[in-house]
Amino acid sequence: MNISYKLLDTSKRGSLPSGDLPFGALRTDHMFVADYHDGEWHDPRIVPYGPFEILPGAMCLHYGQTLFEGIKAFPHPDGEIYLFRGDENIKRLNHSARIMLMPEVPAELQMEGMMRLLDIERNWCPKEHESSMYVRPFMFATQDSLGVKASASYTYCVMLSPSGPYYKGGFSKALRLLITKQYHRAVSGGTGSSKCGGNYGASLRAQAYAATKGCSQVLYLDAANKYIEEVGTMNHYHVMKDGTFIIPEFNDSILRSVTSLSVLELGQAGIIKARTEHIALDDFLAGLKSGDIIEAGGFGTAAVVSPVGTYLLEDGTEITVGDGGIGKHSRDLYTYYSGIQTGRQAAPQGWLLKVPRYV
Repeated sequence: MNISYKLLDTSKRGSLPSGDLPFGALRTDHMFVADYHDGEWHDPRIVPYGPFEILPGAMCLHYGQTLFEGIKAFPHPDGEIYLFRGDENIKRLNHSARIMLMPEVPAELQMEGMMRLLDIERNWCPKEHESSMYVRPFMFATQDSLGVKASASYTYCVMLSPSGPYYKGGFSKALRLLITKQYHRAVSGGTGSSKCGGNYGASLRAQAYAATKGCSQVLYLDAANKYIEEVGTMNHYHVMKDGTFIIPEFNDSILRSVTSLSVLELGQAGIIKARTEHIALDDFLAGLKSGDIIEAGGFGTAAVVSPVGTYLLEDGTEITVGDGGIGKHSRDLYTYYSGIQTGRQAAPQGWLLKVPRYV
């Protein structure tokens, strides 16, 4: 498509304040916006960060037609900013849109909007260890209608959040997870493989329940309570004695983490050993107890690699993974992967995209 951008009031060009850098709390000065109506995308523009004006009957407020993505950009030693695997997130956003009966956002519109916004906000990009510019594209329904149907109009937006590590202290402590059969993240035939807002709203109750047990998150099972699916908002993984990373086989109730896909690609390239499997909970617990499974954790954009040191069953039984700390394979993968993101390690072809200098 032919894209003509408007840059409105970009005279305000702030920069990153000093002090602690939490995850997801800060905003830069501008955002990218485009609108959908009459079957087409219109008016792509960069404007000051601020509130939207929507009507009380906007369908996103009533029927949950909202979705989002999470991407990271990093400053590199050459002084440039690089977006990490943004093309994969663009594909996933459109996968979510198809499931939610929302319009796909053309890949070139998404990419150029993100790049132009990152270029304008260069001064906000953090350089601290384990920090990044977190990129949040999202879309929501705007038609004023109370009929239960797909909206005829939408807004797509990208905002930026200079962020520190997702977990306070960064990659320094193994998590404690609750294995519960009371709550399920998603079921087959639903919206589980989309990154829609409802899937995350539904997870809050389970997360709060885990906290009452002294756990950081929940290990979700399938609806039959037989197979491992996700860990909180991340894909699960475990590591066998021979160093192989095992990720639950993707299905329509598991969100395909870009981190998991990247780990599997590193496996295909022979850099590590990695594969997917259909993992029965009983087999997983037996592997932990026997020592055949030596490490475990979660993969996701926000935290990248989140090792688990202990699993808690609802009957109070605790099962320790390895020695309960961060294992060698998880640590080595985190170091290698974050090295690619930050330019300290050679990246596979196409994983990093340099932000152009438009202005």
